[in-house]
Amino acid sequence: MTTPHIVIAGGGYVGMYTALALQRQLRKGEARVTVIEPRSAMTYQPFLPEAAAGSLEPRHVVVPLRRTLTGCHVVTARVSAIDHANHSVRVEPVEGNAYDLAYDTLVVALGSVARTLPIPGLATHGMGFKQIEEAIALRNHVLDRLDVAASVPDSRIRRSALTFVFVGGGYAGVEALAEIEDMVRFATRYYDSVSPQDLRFVLVEAAERILPEVGPDLGRYTVDRLRDRSIEVRLLTRLESCVDRHVVLSDGEEFDADTIVWTAGVKANPVLSASDLPLDDKGRVRATPDLRVDGMADAWAAGDSSAVPDLTSPGQVCSPSAQHAVRQAKVLASNVVRSLRGEALEDYKHKHVGSVASLGLYKGVAQVYGVKLRGFPAWFMHRTYHMSRMPTFNKKVRVVLDWTLALFFRRDVVSLGSLQHARDDFDRANR
Repeated sequence: MTTPHIVIAGGGYVGMYTALALQRQLRKGEARVTVIEPRSAMTYQPFLPEAAAGSLEPRHVVVPLRRTLTGCHVVTARVSAIDHANHSVRVEPVEGNAYDLAYDTLVVALGSVARTLPIPGLATHGMGFKQIEEAIALRNHVLDRLDVAASVPDSRIRRSALTFVFVGGGYAGVEALAEIEDMVRFATRYYDSVSPQDLRFVLVEAAERILPEVGPDLGRYTVDRLRDRSIEVRLLTRLESCVDRHVVLSDGEEFDADTIVWTAGVKANPVLSASDLPLDDKGRVRATPDLRVDGMADAWAAGDSSAVPDLTSPGQVCSPSAQHAVRQAKVLASNVVRSLRGEALEDYKHKHVGSVASLGLYKGVAQVYGVKLRGFPAWFMHRTYHMSRMPTFNKKVRVVLDWTLALFFRRDVVSLGSLQHARDDFDRANR
């Protein structure tokens, strides 16, 4: 009898936590586990804004898969297609030819990708904010724009360099904007010719409020606090065009901006469309309460790429949040083990307890169990909660050390943008 092969497609929240739980619960030789993920590390996304602002070392907000999943086989590659009828996934490595990998049990944990729109200029000039490399690139780009503004006399170039546009008023957009604005205003003290008054930050949101997860009251509070910091919050406004970095908004205003960050929502991984799995109208895998793929044996799904019934709100599906993903992963792993052993399965049931958001250093909003918090208490709760959820004791300690050092030393605001053009000097020397 061959050892059952469990393939986990994706190494994000669901993929990594499922693999962690499986390697703890499976008996020796009971099954072998393969994790397929195009990155060699899992990014803890709630800490991306702090990594971009220099409050955390970028390496400390990612968890290396091979070091953590010592009981699993990790494949650094993309899953490009799923053929569950034949129990096979198509694997595309970084180099070399694609190949098919057979499995006995499949866990779909492909997560979500940025949901973009066909806005002229966005694909060329927009920046995403979902992975650690994007956070590092944004930090380097923003600090590089300060260097440009401080080094040229042309007022038009200066205005464009010092204008920063963030599109999307959800967690990612608001937290990234708030942390970056905090960092840039701090950095201006080191530039003789750039003052905080020269900076322009614009938040563009198509809906009538921001941070819908924390409720309307805290959403309005957040808008007021951002505007107190001279951040322009444009509600009921859309980005119409950004060709040649010339921003055109639906309210009629036009201006130049060197920095355009797109955080306007996510969608299920499009790889799912190249599968024979049942999908809902949003392209997510339809799942049952016990996290099996609806109507299919030996297939499981959880996280942003799945539509899991929310048993605490009949008729609804679980929201795409880290809170659900981490908890679903633990139930999913237990159910996979129970299935292998012929035991009864457990349904996933968890009531969303609330939301927390950081608005920069010592500032935040939170709504937990109906209790609303603002300012420092909310910011402290944000840090405490996410530190507790950070995978591995190693990373928890490193994050806390970063925060502790920040109490005694000012933040580092040097740009390492030249890393993206590391060969420039060598190439010039060879001309």
